[in-house]
Amino acid sequence: MTIVCRVWVCFAYFTVAILFGSPGRGAAEPLTLAQALALAEEHHPRLRAAVAEVAAAQAGIVAARAYPNPQVGMLGGAQTFRVRGNVSGPVYSMSVAQALDFGPVRSSRVDLAEQGRDRSSHALALARLEVFAGVRRAFYQALRQREEIALMAETLRLVEELRRRIQVRVRVGETGQLELIRADAEVAVTQTAANRAQLEYVRTISQLRAAMGLMDDTALEIAGTVDPSIQLPSLAELRQEVLERHPALALARSEVRRAEARLRYETALRLPQPTLLIQMDRPPDTPNYLMGVELPLPLWNRRQGPIAEARASLQQAREQVRQREIEILTALEGAYRRYQIASQQLRAFEEGLLREAEEAVRAAETAYQLGERGILEVLDAQRVLRTVRLNLLNAQFDRQAARIDLDELRALELR
Repeated sequence: MTIVCRVWVCFAYFTVAILFGSPGRGAAEPLTLAQALALAEEHHPRLRAAVAEVAAAQAGIVAARAYPNPQVGMLGGAQTFRVRGNVSGPVYSMSVAQALDFGPVRSSRVDLAEQGRDRSSHALALARLEVFAGVRRAFYQALRQREEIALMAETLRLVEELRRRIQVRVRVGETGQLELIRADAEVAVTQTAANRAQLEYVRTISQLRAAMGLMDDTALEIAGTVDPSIQLPSLAELRQEVLERHPALALARSEVRRAEARLRYETALRLPQPTLLIQMDRPPDTPNYLMGVELPLPLWNRRQGPIAEARASLQQAREQVRQREIEILTALEGAYRRYQIASQQLRAFEEGLLREAEEAVRAAETAYQLGERGILEVLDAQRVLRTVRLNLLNAQFDRQAARIDLDELRALELR
C-alpha cells in the first residue's frame, strides 16, 4: 500500500508541474472567462481569416466599380511606290479602344460585390459566435474537471481516514484483517478515479488553449464558477428570437441575396457590350481619322449555361435557408429541454438527495463504531455519497452546457 501512495504522490507532483509549472517558476495567473474570450478574439486564426475575408470583399466592391481600361495600339512601317508621282515614306497607325458598360451590367456587378461584402460580414459574426461559444464550452469543461478533482481529493481523504481507523482497530484486535484489505481496495479504487480526473483536466486544459487559438504551452489556471439559474422565455418566444437574430440564418439569407444578384448580373451580360474605337492612320501624304463601334453578336453563345447555373444556385441557396432553420430550431428545442431537465435534477439533489446521502454515511459510521454494522456498509454509503456529489456536479455543468447552447442560438455573445 505504501508503494501505491508513493506512485500517487509522484503522479500528483508531475501533474501539477505540467499544469501550473514547477514551484521555482511560480504559479500562473488565474484566467477568467472574460480574459479567455479576449485572448480568443485576439489570437484565434478563424477570426483573423474572417476579418481578412471582409477586407477582400470590400476590395471586391472597389474592383466592381472600376471602369474598364482603354486599350491603345500602334503600328508602323514603310510604304514604297514604284509609280511615278506617288509619295514613299514611313506609315503609322494609332488606335484607341474603350469598352463600355452598356445597360445594367455595371450596376448589377456592383450589387453582386456588395452582396458579397454583406455575406462576409455575416460570416464574421457567425465565426465570432462559434469561437466564443467554443471557448465557453472548453472553459466550463475545464472548470468541471477541476471541481471533480477537488471532489475526488476529498473522497480520497475520507477513505484514507477510514482506513487509518480500521488499521488501528486491527492492531488492537477489535476487527479482522479482512476489513483492512477491503479498505485498502477502496483506497486504490478512489486513487484510480482521482488519477483519471487529473488526466481529464490535462486534456481539457489543452482543449481550452486550442479554443483560444494559442499555440504555446503557457500554464493556465482558470478561475470561475457556474452561472446561476435563469428564467427562460417561452419556447415560442425563443424560436422567434432565434429566427430573427442567429447569424447562421442571416448568412444563409445573404447567400440567397447574393445568388439573386449573380442571376441579375449573368442576365445583364446577355446584352452585347460595345467597344468604342478611334483610329488614326498616317500614310506619307494625308492622315486618315476613323471612329466606330465594335459590337459582339450573340449568335452562338447566349449565356444559357451561366444563367441556368445562377438560377440553380439561387434555388439551392433558398433550400439551404430552410435546412438551416430546421437544424437551428431543432437544436434550440433540445437545448431548452436539457436546461429544464438539468434544473429539475439540481433541485432534486439540493432539496433532499445530497442531505440523505450525507446522513446515510454518518449513520453507517456510527453503527460501525458501535459494532452494529460492518465496513462494507460504510464503504457502500461513502460510494453512494460520492456518486450523489458527482451527479450533482454533472447536473450543474450539464445545465451550464445547455445554457451555453441557448446563448449561442440566441446570439447573446454578439449583443
